[in-house]
Order: sequence, then structure tokens, then C-alpha cells
Amino acid sequence: MTSELMGKDRAFWNRFQTATGNTALPRGVDRFGDTPEMNDELLALVLSRTKQATATLARWFETDPHGLPKPGDLWLITDGRGHPAGVIRTLQVDVMPIRQVDAQFAWDEGEGDRSYDYWITEHRKYWQREAEREGFEYSDDLGVACERFELVWAPDQPE
Repeated sequence: MTSELMGKDRAFWNRFQTATGNTALPRGVDRFGDTPEMNDELLALVLSRTKQATATLARWFETDPHGLPKPGDLWLITDGRGHPAGVIRTLQVDVMPIRQVDAQFAWDEGEGDRSYDYWITEHRKYWQREAEREGFEYSDDLGVACERFELVWAPDQPE
């Protein structure tokens, strides 16, 4: 994966490795949300340790050579302009139909008022935009990868 890290991402990962002594390679470089504004808003929740989970349609991992995220995977997380901001570690991944996601997971995602109602309303909007953009039909029966994670390093944030 580090062969895919270039420029500022590679420099950031090198800083992470030097600061932590962790020699692992990143699973990937990612951001949360589908607009620069949403990327920044959700990143702020990660950096404050409010957001400790994310939900991704499982279909996106079908063509990923690494498959689903696995506990221990490290991800370099960026802001809405693509600047690296932190490193997270996957703790747990459960795949289920969207309709089976529960209130605890919604709380762990840390968005809005952290309620299930907020979570399902906003995620349906997000996934419906995704479905329209990518040409598939949205349904609450689609599989979702519910990933719990922890922030392990953010150089500009207090511990």
C-alpha cells in the first residue's frame, strides 16, 4: 500500500511511523462523507473522538483486493481538501442489512444528535445519492459494513 502513498500522504505516514514506532503499512487513504464540507465535519468528529464508527455499503468491498476491513487495519484519514489529518485503526466489522443496524451503532457513529432516527434518515439520503451517482437501486436490504474504529494518531490534536 505504501507504494500508493505519494507526496503529503507519504510524508504524513512517515511522521506517524516515527512518532509511534508503528511500522505497519496503511490499508488505505480515505475520508468520511461525499462533499468537502461533510468530510471536514465528520473528520472533526473523529478527531474529537466522538465518531468511533462508520457504515459503508458492503458492495464497495466486493472489488477491493483486500476485501472487507479487518481488525487491526490502519487508515490514513484526510480532510475535505485531501490533506492527511489522522490515523485510525479498525476494531470490529459486522456486515448486515441496513435495516438491522441498531441504536448503539448509530450512537457510536457520533453524528447529529446520535439517535437512530437521525442516523437512518441521514444515511438513507447519503446512500440514495450514492445509488443515483453509481447506478444501483437503494434498499434497506442492502448489506452494510458497520466498522468500529479508534483514533490512534493525530499530530495536531491533544491526547
